[in-house]
Amino acid sequence: MARGAIVSFRLGLSDGVSIVARLWQEMLTDIGFEMVTVAAEGPVDRLVPGLGIGQLDGPDPDEFAAAVADVDLVVVENLCTIPLNLPAARTVARTLAGRPAILHHHDPPWQRERFASVTELPAHDPRWRHVVINRLTAEQFAQRGLEATVIYNGFDTHRPEGDRAAMRKSLGVADDVLLVAHPVRAIPRKNIPVAIAIAEELEGAYWLMGQAEEGYDATLVQLLASARCPVIHRPVARTPDIYAAADLVVFPSMWEGFGNPPVEAAIWRRPCVVGSYPVADELAEFGFRWFSPDRLDEVRSFLDCPDTELLDQNQAIAQRHFSLERVRADLVALLDDAGWLP
Repeated sequence: MARGAIVSFRLGLSDGVSIVARLWQEMLTDIGFEMVTVAAEGPVDRLVPGLGIGQLDGPDPDEFAAAVADVDLVVVENLCTIPLNLPAARTVARTLAGRPAILHHHDPPWQRERFASVTELPAHDPRWRHVVINRLTAEQFAQRGLEATVIYNGFDTHRPEGDRAAMRKSLGVADDVLLVAHPVRAIPRKNIPVAIAIAEELEGAYWLMGQAEEGYDATLVQLLASARCPVIHRPVARTPDIYAAADLVVFPSMWEGFGNPPVEAAIWRRPCVVGSYPVADELAEFGFRWFSPDRLDEVRSFLDCPDTELLDQNQAIAQRHFSLERVRADLVALLDDAGWLP
């Protein structure tokens, strides 16, 4: 049996890249690969110190080479894309040169102001295939002389409804309280001040799920302490129960490579307030009907009198264009074209 490996900084955790990587791992297994995971952090099959975010000594080249020595196809999740560990990116690129590899790109450096000066990423080799998660990034790759295939993130669109009562009970939220869910990590680009302001304006409770990262700890403590609404800061893995418990999902991000929560909200029939970042506009072209942070009067009207036609439309779009079946078909086509099907 052909063996595949997924390589990243961290895997098996609750961050967006880990979630997407887990789905790819399941689909590649279904396609016929025996899959292993390789990272510096998380419940992985092959732990390689030095691959992690901020581990700037990088991995031992021989140790990483040994971790992928028996692998026929390597999928690199963002590690050779965003400069969170350049020594690791260089080691991975040198090791995989001339070998079948898919570089799955979520955040190229030019899309983040603090990384804009980094020009050596994304790494490239003629043997590799590049996959990006939106059309905007594919166009930016083309401007840099790199061909990239767009495979949008996929979701299990057939999962059962969640348990609203159980989740609300675990949170200590009464059923008649407006619960505003913000299923993100706490970092600056997630625009937490605006999310809190939405909950305040609508007189709801604000529920933030992720922990602070990127040095945002002190700012987050201050923001939550000064909020003029009930605050729940409770990490919960993304499940249908989250969306069943929520009355409104907020996602006022200033930048995202994709943005899973608005699509998840569509799948589980919840209204969503979405910020005007470029890829949100690209996704909205499929026909999603989301609310703007600047039009909370429309949100209030919807909450007072829900529009089932809007929820039906959003759910149908998510099922048609963002299903796991669609991602699997895209992956099979990519592997077939490269001659890498097992």
